[in-house]
Amino acid sequence: MPSDAHALVGREAELSRLLGWLDDLASGTGHAVLIEGEPGIGKSSLARATVAAAEQRNFATFWAECDELGRTLPLQPLLEALLSRWSGEPRLDTIQRLLRGELPSSVDPAVAAAEQMLALMTKLSSANPTVVVVDDLQWGDLSTISVWEWLARSLDRSPLLLIGIVRPVPQRDELLAVRRVVGADGLLRLDGLAEQAVTDLVATISEGQPGENLMRLAEEAGGNPLYLTELLDALVRAQRLTVSESGAVEVVSGPVPDSLVAAITDRLDFLPTEVRKVLQAAALLGGEFLVADLAIVLHRRVAELVPAIDEARTAGVLKDLGDKLAFRHPLIRSALYDDIAGPLRPAWHGDAAKALAAAGVPTPRVARQLLHAISVPNADPLDDALLNWTVDAAPSLIAQAPKDAIQLLRKASDRSPANTPRGAVLVCRLAEALYRAGEGDEAVQVASRAMSMVADPDLLVDLHWTVSQSRAMLGRSDEALEALERAYGIAGISAQQRARLLVLTARAHRDLGEVSVAGNVAAKALATAEEAGDNWALGWSLHVLTVVSIMRGDVAMALPLFDRALDVIGDDPTLTDLRLLLQINKAVALGDLDRYDEALGTALKVRQLADRSGSLVRLAQAQTTLGELLFEVGRWDDAQAEIDALPDDFKDPGATCCDRGIAAVIAFHRGDPATARRHLSLAAPSAEQIGNRVVSSLTLALSLDHEVADQSDQALAVLTARVAGDAEELDELEDLLPEVARLASHTGTGDAAADVAEQAAILARRSQVPHRLGTAAYCRGLLERDPFLLQQAADRYRDAGRPLLRAKALEAAAIRFATRGDRDAARSAFTRADELYDRLGANWDLAHLRAQLRQHGIRRGPRVKHRQVQEGWASLTPTETKIAGMVAEGMSNRQIAEQLVLSPRTVGTHVSHILAKLNVRSRIDIAREAAEHDRTA
Repeated sequence: MPSDAHALVGREAELSRLLGWLDDLASGTGHAVLIEGEPGIGKSSLARATVAAAEQRNFATFWAECDELGRTLPLQPLLEALLSRWSGEPRLDTIQRLLRGELPSSVDPAVAAAEQMLALMTKLSSANPTVVVVDDLQWGDLSTISVWEWLARSLDRSPLLLIGIVRPVPQRDELLAVRRVVGADGLLRLDGLAEQAVTDLVATISEGQPGENLMRLAEEAGGNPLYLTELLDALVRAQRLTVSESGAVEVVSGPVPDSLVAAITDRLDFLPTEVRKVLQAAALLGGEFLVADLAIVLHRRVAELVPAIDEARTAGVLKDLGDKLAFRHPLIRSALYDDIAGPLRPAWHGDAAKALAAAGVPTPRVARQLLHAISVPNADPLDDALLNWTVDAAPSLIAQAPKDAIQLLRKASDRSPANTPRGAVLVCRLAEALYRAGEGDEAVQVASRAMSMVADPDLLVDLHWTVSQSRAMLGRSDEALEALERAYGIAGISAQQRARLLVLTARAHRDLGEVSVAGNVAAKALATAEEAGDNWALGWSLHVLTVVSIMRGDVAMALPLFDRALDVIGDDPTLTDLRLLLQINKAVALGDLDRYDEALGTALKVRQLADRSGSLVRLAQAQTTLGELLFEVGRWDDAQAEIDALPDDFKDPGATCCDRGIAAVIAFHRGDPATARRHLSLAAPSAEQIGNRVVSSLTLALSLDHEVADQSDQALAVLTARVAGDAEELDELEDLLPEVARLASHTGTGDAAADVAEQAAILARRSQVPHRLGTAAYCRGLLERDPFLLQQAADRYRDAGRPLLRAKALEAAAIRFATRGDRDAARSAFTRADELYDRLGANWDLAHLRAQLRQHGIRRGPRVKHRQVQEGWASLTPTETKIAGMVAEGMSNRQIAEQLVLSPRTVGTHVSHILAKLNVRSRIDIAREAAEHDRTA
């Protein structure tokens, strides 16, 4: 087999690029690269040379190997790579428990595990420059490929070199997304070696100057280093190389392998029959394997295998890989596996599964064999031993690979009727797997049929739970309620089961917008959960009650419910997701009460907790909440950084709509409609997914899109279509009321103005929250053209800490004062509004304000235009300028984050913006630019 040194002949340019990217890690800049080429072309050797160089610099390195047998089991390559070096990391244990189905999760367990893996990899690279290699990515499972892609998207803020090694075939849709992420700059495509490199390689291997005939033969290898090496090794084994009189190494006549596979087969043909049998069993286990597993499959002791293994290692067929052995090249394993008769392979996989299961090896290793055994038509039926193993392993398999679990559970259910104890469990697990795989209709059918045969109350509740969740997933919450109602009639149902069913019922009513009913059912669930002593049901019922309180507009009543729920669930690891959700909603509630210091503190805390937990769904929601709060208090640059900190791929549709809506609103107000419309375009697919749900920031942005185009009537229509909704959800709409009132006043639409003034008054009467009092005064002031009411609104918005709304109230007051001829009062209100807009960078509002007041002869003195420069130091926002200075002082992102009360991820986003605006590559360059600015300032 070729040594790495041999395989790197002719790859100097590619290696130089990789080493340059290693240099960038030291300055905090990461890269993602795909090394692509046919088998044997030198991809892995190039990556190994990069890893060796990284280790010389004391960088952390991890090497993950994907293989064809493991495509159904999520994250195994990454898990094995990390466990080999970092086995004590608690998050690795969490990932394994999620994949075994031991921890509950509000999302698919494989997705939750992938989120944990992403958080772990991010933590790993933030501690030390890191190189991660994923070999044979074309065989990777979906979760491994997704984590690779997610990491690649955020590398501009991480000292991580991410290397994927991939063959051109098979083509997979998931890898197309990976290729798009790395782009042309990140793709290293290895072709055959150039003629001179081939000559050098042959000379190195043959230890002499190759002759004409030998080089002519070498040309048939197409520049493939592995083929060349195998070809020359075959010639050596057959004693077909000789040294001519001129000193050149030449080849004597005889048969020559006509392909790379043939050359590898030639190597295997020299092995004794006993060694080949052992190697074929090893090939059954995959590209890498434990010797103990090989002994189990062959029903032999490890000591008996030592001679065959030693001979295979000496022959260059096997290599050591930590505590495992691995085939030195995937093609060797393929040649051995393909040599097993086709009909024999599934039967042998089945026998291997049975032997491994009996020995008690972990579920993933048994599943690899069993899933292959049943993957062919007319596969052998499962025996009692494998049926019992399937019952025990089902939760783990459903968590990791629900689609593959379906296939296995179908075969198992065929052998075990649902009216038997084992069959009842299997059909329940089959219905659950169908639901987890998104096959809601079939899940309902399977579960409904089983209900007439299953007698166990716990399993019956599980079946009803699956039916209700499946129908809710299908958008049929009304039918889900019917299933839940039937479940209450199950004989022998416990208080705990009843409490959990009531929680599901309350959530279904909430999804249907039946807020009052949801509150009543959640109260029943709470009482039942207290009787049962079930913290899960207690926590979730309190959560529903908090949501109901907020939706009714009784935000102050929700706060003690939050605190009680958080106290109930404590540090229970199975309720981590609920704990995060409660704290996110608590931050929202505090913001609704204008308690922004507490709201921002809570949002920052839960964002950090979500980041540590690895829950990308909750991290994105916390990030969105923080961005919304920052926007409301006028910290628009920080809000924009929070929005940019995570790609939309990590967010649920509602969070994407909110984030893109805020970004578009900021851009419209700052006079950049092109950027605003780009954000609206990016939000469109998510908006379609959430249907009629109101997202106030997105609705405001869509209205502004019409208004900046001088289409005020259409802008008003966008808002009134939403405001005419259910009064039970008035709190969802209150952010729209001031804009409806303003546009109704501008267009002379009196009815709309009167309606929103009444709605605002209802909200103000419910609670004396400053911004609600401000909105009531603002809407009434616009309706009655009363500048004193509008000034009162501005004061209330000032108390609330909402500068944009305060500026709008002052603008309206200035215009009303000017219309009445009170120029002094108009100028005073105008000046304060102008200052607020200028501080926000709201150029569009500034222009509108000044044009309005100019008509009354009131002008502002000349000012420098707000941040018109697009590049260079002058283009930096105040926050970016501050962070650039701190970078220049040598502070890390974490130190900056602690000082500015931001997250390291958000600081990283700011640093990325700074690098782009200054057109530089590293933190050292930022320091150089800062010094130059200070020198010339």
